[in-house]
This record gives sequence, C-alpha cells and structure tokens, in this order.
Amino acid sequence: MNKSFLIAILIAVLVVGGGVLLIWKFQPSMEEQKEQVLSGAFREGTPEFEAATKRIIAETNEDKTWFSPVGTGGIMMNIEGRIRNNGDKALTGLEIRVSVLDSFGKVVKDNTLLVVPNQQKRLEPKGEMNVVVRIDGFKRDDDRARIQWKVTAIKTE
Repeated sequence: MNKSFLIAILIAVLVVGGGVLLIWKFQPSMEEQKEQVLSGAFREGTPEFEAATKRIIAETNEDKTWFSPVGTGGIMMNIEGRIRNNGDKALTGLEIRVSVLDSFGKVVKDNTLLVVPNQQKRLEPKGEMNVVVRIDGFKRDDDRARIQWKVTAIKTE
C-alpha cells in the first residue's frame, strides 16, 4: 500500500476520534440533565408538593408485572404501571420511586426514575400514561410482597 494513503487514513481516524471525544466530554451527565429538567420542581416537604401529589395516582398493573431469573443467579423484576394526572395543570417533569417491599413493609429494592419527559414529553391534566420500571439485583429468597409507587418530584406548567 501507498505510505501516504495509510497516513491519510490514520489522520482521518484521529480527527473523527477527537471529534467524538469532544462531543462526549462536553455532553452533560445524565444526573446533570435530570437536574436541569427538574429545576424549579416541587419536592417533598413543600406545601405545593403535598397539594400536587394528592392529584397524581400511580398504580401497578399486576397482570403485566413479572420477574425472571438472570444469568448471574439473581432475579430481575419488570414492573408495569399507570400514572394518572387528576390535577388541572400539565406535568412537564415527574420523578417517581418504585419500591418492592417485603411482608413487613421494608424496602427490598427500589428504583427512582424520571418518567416525564423521558418516557412521555408531558402528562396533560386528566391524562394517563403507562410506565415500565426494571429493578435488578434481587436474591432468589427475597420477600417481594408488594410494590409501592411514590412521587418524588413534580414540575408543572
């Protein structure tokens, strides 16, 4: 092969690699993006939060919730639910925590995720949305008695 051709390929690979590295370096982390979306959101302990959460209903769809063993010997749960906005304002940010509780009400495992705008851009007043949550890391003998949904942050229009 021609030496100048190999040098040109090497330079092209370095330029493309450097461009990808720059884009990756300046991209905000997932946590930073989440905080941007939820800036100005109501959180636990504020009167606005307490009033707004009373109008949000989250429930598990037991028929579509399942668990499965994984190759590492543990159990993975796929939890499906529905969230309804019974309020009079559209939700532009909604963070929820889904917890799997044992028979005594103690949290076995949980997962906190941003469902609006990640799974749906916004949730209109009187609107509904389906939510799928995956929780990994259960042991075979864990007591997985019930599932609890809790709103942890709300941002309205």
